Amino acid sequence: MKHGSPCSRRRAEQRLPPHSCALFEKGPHGDQIVSGLLPDHGGRMATARSPCNPQSTVDLGAQYITRTPHYAKKHQSFYDELLAHGILKPLTSPIEGMVMKEGDCNFVAPQGLSSIVKHYLKESGAEVSFRHRVTQINLRNDKWEVSEERGSPERFDIVVLTMPVPQILQLRGDIANLISECQRQQLESVRYSSRYALGLFYEAGTKIDVPWAGQYITSNPCTRFISIDNKKRNIESSEVGPSLVVHTTVPFAVTYLEHSTEDVQELIYQQLESILPGLPQPVVTKCQKWRYSQVISAPANSRGQLTLHREPFLVCGGDGFTQSNFDGCVSSALCVLEALKNQI
Repeated sequence: MKHGSPCSRRRAEQRLPPHSCALFEKGPHGDQIVSGLLPDHGGRMATARSPCNPQSTVDLGAQYITRTPHYAKKHQSFYDELLAHGILKPLTSPIEGMVMKEGDCNFVAPQGLSSIVKHYLKESGAEVSFRHRVTQINLRNDKWEVSEERGSPERFDIVVLTMPVPQILQLRGDIANLISECQRQQLESVRYSSRYALGLFYEAGTKIDVPWAGQYITSNPCTRFISIDNKKRNIESSEVGPSLVVHTTVPFAVTYLEHSTEDVQELIYQQLESILPGLPQPVVTKCQKWRYSQVISAPANSRGQLTLHREPFLVCGGDGFTQSNFDGCVSSALCVLEALKNQI
């Protein structure tokens, strides 16, 4: 979803020939859904909300956005817009262990990083359907027939796939035979890291007494990053309890990728207590498995997108064809849009 929303927005801005635009999102976010927690969307830009107080939120994926000098110029209009709307604000809270390069600037989203996705979806006018997991794509009378686990198949003139690349390769139907051997090799070359994230929500008035808003951990086999999420975003309030998120190391996630979420959550929490002894008990928790977390290697010469079929048009995009950050998603969206313009 985070990759599809900028593309939908730019499609509307460029005044392409009239088309209705539908976006399918396989679930609220990620691999696991825990009942009771209010869903949100945005892929790895997901923000979870406490069922006890929807104002208490935590970013389960990306924690902040780093703008390099290169993209400060190349994507200036995107940053200017998000800053003007208050969707992004400079990160001013202390993050221990953060590595900064000359000219870099970090931003947080006061309402959670999913607010970026929501902004683009609202501006695009796209119709979004949640809990639509696409399973098959077939060619029917010069249109694409898209089937999902729930509901009847729908037909489209153009299909843009922004799901993780391994999930594209798992699609059934005509698409499996239409992908050339060269394209398949490109898709199979994409590699992702895996991580777990554990979000914890606390009662109003709870104090988490640490001098930092975020901390990178280098000496723990399980824990890589901890953030007091509301403190990171400068939205501390006496009426809303604090929230905390833990990101695991990649080796830990790989080891426990197929274990139950409940068991993994217990392991993560045990390690967290050893790092922050005396941590208050949360009122609710959310354990998120990111099977496809960040792209380690993208296809060579994909240039942000891979066109699988031209008539009717089917193209792949997203961070799997660039890099796993905000600028990577924007770059891919612009490349997909250019491919659409050339086709239309």
